Amino acid sequence: MSWSQLLFSFDGRIGRAPYWYFVLAVTVVFAVLFAFAGVSLFSGVGLDGVPDPAPSAGVAGVLLPLACIALLWPSLAIAAKRWHDVDKSAWWILIGLVPLVGGLVALVFNGFIAGTPGANRFGNPPPASVVP
Repeated sequence: MSWSQLLFSFDGRIGRAPYWYFVLAVTVVFAVLFAFAGVSLFSGVGLDGVPDPAPSAGVAGVLLPLACIALLWPSLAIAAKRWHDVDKSAWWILIGLVPLVGGLVALVFNGFIAGTPGANRFGNPPPASVVP
């Protein structure tokens, strides 16, 4: 599976390892952006003791929404393929919208439950290591 198929196609199946690699990569990206936003927003203190936004605060305010938009489609594609691996429709992505338990259900199914052994209605199982 190529990078473009992995990140932009909703067809096929992936195992738990590529899912966790993607989650780790997204976590690192957002941790860096939030760290940059935190440092840039509160880097100076005014005479009255109130933090003054640094000139780069606007950059962080633009980068965070852009990162969210840029990672939306790949996140949905990865999640859809992971749901396919446990023989569920990609519509199960919407379970994350259920308050309190939806995210936990998605985490358990996508992150911890092994995929269907053998072929299922979404195709053949992914190879043991499918990270391009």
